[in-house]
Amino acid sequence: MKATWNGVTIAESDDTVLVEGNHYFPMSSLNRDHVTFSNHKSTCPWKGTASYYSLLVNGELNTDAAWYYADPKPEAEEIRDRVAFWKDVKVSA
Repeated sequence: MKATWNGVTIAESDDTVLVEGNHYFPMSSLNRDHVTFSNHKSTCPWKGTASYYSLLVNGELNTDAAWYYADPKPEAEEIRDRVAFWKDVKVSA
């Protein structure tokens, strides 16, 4: 699977975990050259607290376009150390 935004590959891996229609990529597959800080957080009743990254590609910012669970609840352990995308990030095989 490959996650792209603004013509750039943000993450690529053959090892994704599909949860609620979202592919969670290994954190190690993330192209850190295009990842920037976000202080946004959200809460899922069964996964826990999500933290976010924004993406910066070719001078364009995609705010809070990636999320991860640093300390997921036990029932979501399979997504520990993984990141997922939204906000116009294209995920394809």
